Amino acid sequence: MDFRRAAHSPRTDRFFNVRSFSKGVIAIIAIVTVLAVAVAVGLFTLFNRVTPLPTLGEGCTVTTPVGSLDLEIEQAQVAATIATVAARRNLPERAVVIAYATAIQESKLLNLESGDGDRDSVGVFQQRPSQGWGKIEQLIDPVYASGKFFSALVKVKNYRKRPLYEAAQEVQRSADGSAYAQHEEDGKLLAAAFTGRVPKAVRCWFSAPTDKATAPAGTATPAGKKRATDGAPLSAAEKARRKLVRTLGPGSTLEASSQKRGWLMASWSVAHAQEFGLRQVRYDGQAWSSATGDKGWKADAAAPAGRVEIS
Repeated sequence: MDFRRAAHSPRTDRFFNVRSFSKGVIAIIAIVTVLAVAVAVGLFTLFNRVTPLPTLGEGCTVTTPVGSLDLEIEQAQVAATIATVAARRNLPERAVVIAYATAIQESKLLNLESGDGDRDSVGVFQQRPSQGWGKIEQLIDPVYASGKFFSALVKVKNYRKRPLYEAAQEVQRSADGSAYAQHEEDGKLLAAAFTGRVPKAVRCWFSAPTDKATAPAGTATPAGKKRATDGAPLSAAEKARRKLVRTLGPGSTLEASSQKRGWLMASWSVAHAQEFGLRQVRYDGQAWSSATGDKGWKADAAAPAGRVEIS
């Protein structure tokens, strides 16, 4: 029968439409309906999973030609500090690798305020005040703890050529010195990045600061407002610069005496960006921004090659 014909009355048409469908057709329609609903629910769930969230959370990734490592921001800060203290002492990369392997084993690169059981070990390297490493308040400062570790390491005869676990054990005197060996490859990857030997190796991301930073020293300010040089609070960037310079040692500046040193300072700045509320780090034709921190470094022709700029 031609369905386009309209010779039937409305009542007849309705009766015909119901009675003319077989049970099989009705079953097929029901199955198709159920499948359509299931597909719709599945697509809704899938889109919810793949749609970017308002925030990517926070973290850091270190990438070099040999691989990548994901770090918590605190771990990245500790790693950057260890490398910077080593640079302050003009130590070779091997010393940094040993320090990283030791810190990973002892604390997972975290600045712990307590140790195992009733022991008094604290900090990144789990150093013990009772064994003469220093006071607790000193040892929970990663700069101090790293300095103490390196002071002991350089006294280990031929530490550069000895197996890593032997050199680390000579410093730490732990129950099982062989455990340090398992972290050597991770230590090498981190050292290549944070010493600055591999450029653009460190990227971090977090919720970008929304408050306006205090104007840095020497910049224009609204009428009636004091500048940082007149006793006003320091800007976030200035606080970061001062801490980096203190970590590098007396007489240091953000001038990059070499590309490697410049990238060491740039990596330190990115790792500490959340702590100080930094929005941008620029160096050597590259720029990192807190707004797109997960994307890493991007080309910036105006970024200076001889100085690290943070803001």
